[in-house]
Amino acid sequence: MTKTILTVDDSRTMREMLRRALQDSGFIVVQAEDGVHGLEVLEGMAYPDVIITDVNMPRMDGLQFIEEVRSDVNRRVIPILVLSTESDPEKKARARGAGATGWIVKPFDPVKLVDAIKRVAA
Repeated sequence: MTKTILTVDDSRTMREMLRRALQDSGFIVVQAEDGVHGLEVLEGMAYPDVIITDVNMPRMDGLQFIEEVRSDVNRRVIPILVLSTESDPEKKARARGAGATGWIVKPFDPVKLVDAIKRVAA
């Protein structure tokens, strides 16, 4: 069964890079521009198999987005990977505390990203 990935990133270029990498690997990709848009998209779709979110975004950052997703008991099982240029251990700890499943540093290696998705979506 084809897995659906929700990508949340304010960079159009990054969203496009993710879309290409993930679609080339057989995933269905749904995109959102920031955390607010990500929550709106989640309301209108069946739950994705994995969410990939950036941290630094306008309107709602990735950490708050993760907290909002996790506040819904039905969404607590969705794996959430953070994809960010940040490598600050404190932010990583905050992300884990908010409910992130994993952390990947940009720029990403498409093969490693797909491997990470397959591990968390198994």
